[in-house]
Amino acid sequence: MHVPDGFINAPTSAATGLVAAGAIAVSLRGARRELDERTAPLAGLVAAFIFAVQMLNFPVAAGTSGHLLGGALAAILVGPYTGVLCVSVVLLMQGILFADGGLTALGVNITDMAIVTTVVTYAVFRVLVRVLPRARRSVTIASFTAALLSVPAAACAFTLIYAVGGTTDVSIGKVATAMIGVHVLIGLGEAAITALTVGAVIAVRPDLVHGARGLTRRLKLRVNGELVDAPAAAPAPAAAPVAARSHRGLWITGLVTSLVLAGFVSFYASSSPDGLEKVAHDQGIDKTEKQHAASDSPLAGYGVKDIADARLSGGLAGVIGVGATVAAGSGVFWAVRRRRTADTAPAGTAAPTTGTGV
Repeated sequence: MHVPDGFINAPTSAATGLVAAGAIAVSLRGARRELDERTAPLAGLVAAFIFAVQMLNFPVAAGTSGHLLGGALAAILVGPYTGVLCVSVVLLMQGILFADGGLTALGVNITDMAIVTTVVTYAVFRVLVRVLPRARRSVTIASFTAALLSVPAAACAFTLIYAVGGTTDVSIGKVATAMIGVHVLIGLGEAAITALTVGAVIAVRPDLVHGARGLTRRLKLRVNGELVDAPAAAPAPAAAPVAARSHRGLWITGLVTSLVLAGFVSFYASSSPDGLEKVAHDQGIDKTEKQHAASDSPLAGYGVKDIADARLSGGLAGVIGVGATVAAGSGVFWAVRRRRTADTAPAGTAAPTTGTGV
C-alpha cells in the first residue's frame, strides 16, 4: 500500500506530513515508557523483520497480491508508540534506498501504514484481551483479529485522504469499494503472519511481548475464608544468565530469519501488483503518478544496479535492506532508551559542578 508521488496533491501531502511528524514526536516520548534493556534491541529487530516480510508479496485474487503492513505486529510485540516508530523507519528506508513509496507522499504512507494500523490494532487488541480468558492463546486470537481489521482500516484511511486530495477525478465510492474489498483479503494474510509471529515469540519469551504483559493472574490464597494475594516469590538469581542467553538467541534467530526471507525467499514472492497498485490501475488513479526522486538509486526496485542475475540482485538488495533497517532502527531505539535512562536517573547521580566555597 505504498502511495507513490503524484497520487495526492501537495497541500494534502503537507498536511499528512505534519500529522506524521506530530505522531512521531509523541511516539518518541511514549516509547521511553515501553522500551527497557530487554525490549530495546527487539524493537530494531522488529523493524528489520517487517522490512523483510514486506518483500514477500502473496497472491490474494486474480492478478493481485498483498504484503504485510506491519503495524499490527509491531504494536503487539513492542507497544503502540514503538510500533509507530518501527514502521516509520521501514517506510523511510524503503523510500530513500529502494524508491518504494513516494518521498513527497512519506507523510501519507506513515499516516496510513504506521499510525492508522497501529492505533486500530492496539485498540482492538486491548479490548479483546480484556474480554477473552487470560491465556496465551487469547493473545494469539486477539492478534489475529486486530491485524485483520487493521488492513481495511488503512484502506479506508487512504480512501479518505484521496477524497480530500486526490489528483484525478475518480468516483470515491468506486475507490472505497475496490480498496476495502481487496484489502479485506490482504488482511487475512496480515492476520496469519501476525498471529504466527506473536505466537512464536510468546512460546519462547512471553516477557518480551508487550501485549502479553500482565497476562498471568496473581496467585490467591484463602485466609480465614477470604481470598488474598499470595506473597510475591523472590526472583531466582540464577535465572538472569539463562534469560540473557535466551534473549540473544531470540535476537540472532530473528535476524537470521529476516536475512533468509529477504535474501532468498523473496525471489519466490508474487510479482502481481499489490492491492493499491491494482486499484490505482483499474480506476485510473495512476495516471498522475510521478517518477520517484530516488529512481536512480543503486537499489531502486529492490535490485542491485549492474548485477544482471535477478536472483542475486534481489537477494543482495534484500540483505542490504535488512542490515540498513536493523542498524537505523536499533540506533533510534538505543537513543530513546538512553533518553529514558537520563530522564529517570536520580538527581544525586548528576555530574557535580565546581565552584568556590566560603
